[in-house]
Amino acid sequence: MRVIGLTGGIASGKSTVSNLFKANGFPVVDADVIARDVLKRGSGGWRKVVAAFGDDILADNGEVDRAKLGQIVFTDPSKRQLLNRLLAPYISYGILWEVFKLWIKGCNIIVLDVPLLFEANMDRWTNPIIVVWVDPETQLQRLMSRDRTSAQDAQNRINAQMPLDLKRSKADIVIDNNGSLEDLNENFKKILNHVTKPLTWTEFWLSRLGTIVAVISIFSGILGCKKLLARL
Repeated sequence: MRVIGLTGGIASGKSTVSNLFKANGFPVVDADVIARDVLKRGSGGWRKVVAAFGDDILADNGEVDRAKLGQIVFTDPSKRQLLNRLLAPYISYGILWEVFKLWIKGCNIIVLDVPLLFEANMDRWTNPIIVVWVDPETQLQRLMSRDRTSAQDAQNRINAQMPLDLKRSKADIVIDNNGSLEDLNENFKKILNHVTKPLTWTEFWLSRLGTIVAVISIFSGILGCKKLLARL
């Protein structure tokens, strides 16, 4: 089973690339979707976050107001680290469960879309690692335009993440997204051949089919040995 790690930074275009993978038939495990699920009202993650940050982060319906929570953690590194520590076990479990379900279905290649891939040390479980990269000025302008926020607020949110240049240095594949959407589509097509190449033997044995073959081989070997011993 090949687990492709996909990451980037805020307003880098990672979600667009994730959608391109989906459009091309690749199953995608989206950490952001899982993070929203673990914060649903009444969940374990919800209780821990409310206990730590107070009822002020709640909307009228009792759900966590992600905008309010974001304003708190993006300007305070200690509170951001606290939030990550509280939710990390729930998100990690959710990701592993989704990967397991895809393994059961027999998927040979899946995409793990995780903004904090390196920060959460999940890069060790993925190969190849794809980073969607843009230069700092482009990232700032796109974020300001997308969220209609000030330059200072946008920069605070960017500064709250690992720098894209550092992520790029850790990548196996870099998708330069400084150009147009058409340019991104062309860059995406170029990496498809790389990520869809035949599975390595290690990846094959980790797939469902590889496990089945291994189990059958072991039982066949045991039966063969029994028959041989019976003749002696």
